[in-house]
Amino acid sequence: MKTSLLCLIASALLLSACAHNTAGISANSSGQLRVDNTSFARDVNVTDISSLMVADLIKASALIQSQSSTDLRIQYKFTWFDASGFTVEDEASSWKSVKLHGKQQLQVGAVAPNSQVTRFEVYVRQAFSN
Repeated sequence: MKTSLLCLIASALLLSACAHNTAGISANSSGQLRVDNTSFARDVNVTDISSLMVADLIKASALIQSQSSTDLRIQYKFTWFDASGFTVEDEASSWKSVKLHGKQQLQVGAVAPNSQVTRFEVYVRQAFSN
């Protein structure tokens, strides 16, 4: 029993050591920016957070700007929240990979999965190649 538990813990530690870094930048629908990785934030900026109602769904957009003169591979993801602050259909949202060329700006957008959504956050992180 102890050996099994020890093997399970060792496996979990080994797998967590191989996990990708998910820290980056996030911005919410109010335009507030949060930086979890200051090194990445020197290379990439998220601005012009906006939204509009299309029928009864929120359509969100953000401008991702490269501050670097070299190409960057990044990922972004929109997360949707209801009025109580709970995520809405988070499993359906996936990270999207894009390549930003030096000093390039890219407008990204998404539409809320349902009418229960009242706010959103957009996350941007560095993509790591395997």
